[in-house]
Amino acid sequence: MERKFLILLAFAASTGAAAAEIAPSDVSYVDGSIETSLTGTPGNAENGRQIVGNKSLGNCVACHQISDLSDVPFQGEIGPALDGTGARWSEAELRGIVANAKIMFPESMMPSFYKTTGYIRPGDAYTGKAAGEDLPPLLAAQQIEDVVAYLTTLTEY
Repeated sequence: MERKFLILLAFAASTGAAAAEIAPSDVSYVDGSIETSLTGTPGNAENGRQIVGNKSLGNCVACHQISDLSDVPFQGEIGPALDGTGARWSEAELRGIVANAKIMFPESMMPSFYKTTGYIRPGDAYTGKAAGEDLPPLLAAQQIEDVVAYLTTLTEY
């Protein structure tokens, strides 16, 4: 009996964690901010640092300069420097900007990292036709939380 209870408890905990993630289509923006965590799990700033500097993931350095990532070459100048973002923006504002900057800044060139629909971009094999179905987000919900956790640590200009 105790073993069954433990199995059920473990199952409930694992499904509860999965259910806590907010899908891109269900994200609620308030003035460009996302007040609620996308996962219910705090972000990991070190993981966020890796995502921000990784050209295969966030690749934020392609457009932004970040003094904390001075070891990452070829930082861009298209977007604003990210030094001081943790002092300029709240966690909710940063979450909204990373998920979909165009909500807060309609003219932004920044990609929407947590969006799956409404794209005008090539589908499979760059045929020139828009994808017939939703595309996966550029970053997963937990990766967004990790990037936000990292950006909040950047308080120095």
